[in-house]
Amino acid sequence: MAATEMEVEEQQQQPNSNSTSFKRFGLKNSIQTNFGDDYVFQITSREDWSAMAVSLSNNLVKLYSPTTGQYIGECRGHTSTINEIAFADSSSPHLLLSCSSDATIRAWDTRNLQQILIWDWRNKKQVACLEESHVEDVTQVRFVPGTQNKLISASVDGLMCLFDTAGDINDDDHLYSVMNVGTSIGKIGFFGQDHEKLWCLTHIETLSVWDWKEEKVVADFQEARSLASESWVQDHVDYFIDCHCSSEDDRLWVIGGTNSGTIAYFPVNYNGRVMSSPEAILEGGHAGIVRSILPASGLPRQSSNNGMFGWTGGEDGRLCCWMSDATSDLNRAWISSSLAVKPSKTRKKTRHQPY
Repeated sequence: MAATEMEVEEQQQQPNSNSTSFKRFGLKNSIQTNFGDDYVFQITSREDWSAMAVSLSNNLVKLYSPTTGQYIGECRGHTSTINEIAFADSSSPHLLLSCSSDATIRAWDTRNLQQILIWDWRNKKQVACLEESHVEDVTQVRFVPGTQNKLISASVDGLMCLFDTAGDINDDDHLYSVMNVGTSIGKIGFFGQDHEKLWCLTHIETLSVWDWKEEKVVADFQEARSLASESWVQDHVDYFIDCHCSSEDDRLWVIGGTNSGTIAYFPVNYNGRVMSSPEAILEGGHAGIVRSILPASGLPRQSSNNGMFGWTGGEDGRLCCWMSDATSDLNRAWISSSLAVKPSKTRKKTRHQPY
């Protein structure tokens, strides 16, 4: 249910004397995805932003309009934790893929929310099975953008493995290189004009930057959380959510969050091994840990889609839509922090704590 469809209590945001050094984003809308203890895992969207999918801890995938927040429907079928969701490319715009700890990969037709039973796009057969490269759970697999046959996997065992997927794939002949991060890996991603750089966030909140072609570390931020916190005079970082990269140059931001739900974008100078004070701050929307960010713009300092910055989802079960300060009144950003229910025979409001 969208927050705009119920009475909400407005909350005033106090101006911050240090606000000139960063850009603060206002909250346009808040959606409560459920009214239980379930929370948001991941948010992803179609290339044309006509729909966004949200995976929840109750094993469901829900679909919404990213421009209006309108609920579209849900995909029900997984019986265990959903690990990742992604829309297919523009050739199959209505196809949504999901993978789960129930050992299935499912394809959904978002026009009717029905499963499509396909194992492999081309011949419906398993292409390969790589069993010997990692000794613990694999947390991420990513094809290198702009290449046809380069695949990198990351694991709890602290290794990132680069595979050549051309031909008959096997561990012995197609494992190209191994990069040892040294601790359990949470997320990886590519950036740089030729996608030659790789960022890596670990489960103990460290950040490293790699040149995957040269198989070497460019920068290693073992104290990344402390460095980010020291640069943030307004707050401190409890965890990292993701990294954001510029598609036009080599700029990199690490996105940190607080346990109370505030989010900040920290510029990373990996050549100088420095983290700067946050360039963008999103606060006043979440009441718990933020799990996922779906940006609608290329850079934290820019906005598209009529001023929309993007969506966030967290362990409070909320989806929050953010606008740039050029198109929203930041001093009147509001959230459904308390629901107001009108009894049928009186105008007096009964308030309930949020789930």
